[in-house]
Amino acid sequence: MKKSIEKHLTLREKILETIRDAIMSGGLKPGEKVAEPELAERFGISRTPIREAFRQLESEGYLTVIPRKGAVVTAFSPRDVEEFYAIKSILEGYAARCACEKLSDKDLEKLDAINAKLRQMADEGDVRHFFKIHNDFHDLFIRASDNDKLQELISNLLNKFQRLRVASLSLPGRMHISVQEHEKIIEAFRKRNADLAERLVRKNAEYGGKVLMQGSSPLKAAERKAALHMDI
Repeated sequence: MKKSIEKHLTLREKILETIRDAIMSGGLKPGEKVAEPELAERFGISRTPIREAFRQLESEGYLTVIPRKGAVVTAFSPRDVEEFYAIKSILEGYAARCACEKLSDKDLEKLDAINAKLRQMADEGDVRHFFKIHNDFHDLFIRASDNDKLQELISNLLNKFQRLRVASLSLPGRMHISVQEHEKIIEAFRKRNADLAERLVRKNAEYGGKVLMQGSSPLKAAERKAALHMDI
């Protein structure tokens, strides 16, 4: 029974990764239908785990499941992107402010260690693992805010728009800029400067939305310099 459950979870993860990768690479385009029968045949499984994967991907903002039509790739408008990052910046900025006096020296060491891993992932161009570790960085100071309702709001928001966050971090130069943004945020925490910590975290989120709105074009020199100095 245990092996059967593990196998089921493994297949589900493969389906999730296959669809996520196809959407992020452009193989599946906004509005395009994701066919259950083709996936069932490809993986040699029933449609049950596929439907479970669809529900997960819908919660992450990759798919929209339409009754009697099936799953289609979710289309995000420029307004969706703008509104998501505006709300994200406000909530995470407030979390940083609340956390500033509560983060222990051990927490700050953990943030440094996480950012060191992120630097390595950025050097390797490993977006998938960078994204997971990037979440750990933000989760640490959000938990330190000691505000359960705030944590819940941020978690629900980020889960729904996961696709946008991955897309932003995938853009040229974005991972390395993120690491340098984090260094300044850690320093603000270390100085117990709540105003600066909030401002930097908010600008971090706002810039993530800005580069995503620009698309896949490389950052201009002036924009890259502004990002590095958090002067945006």
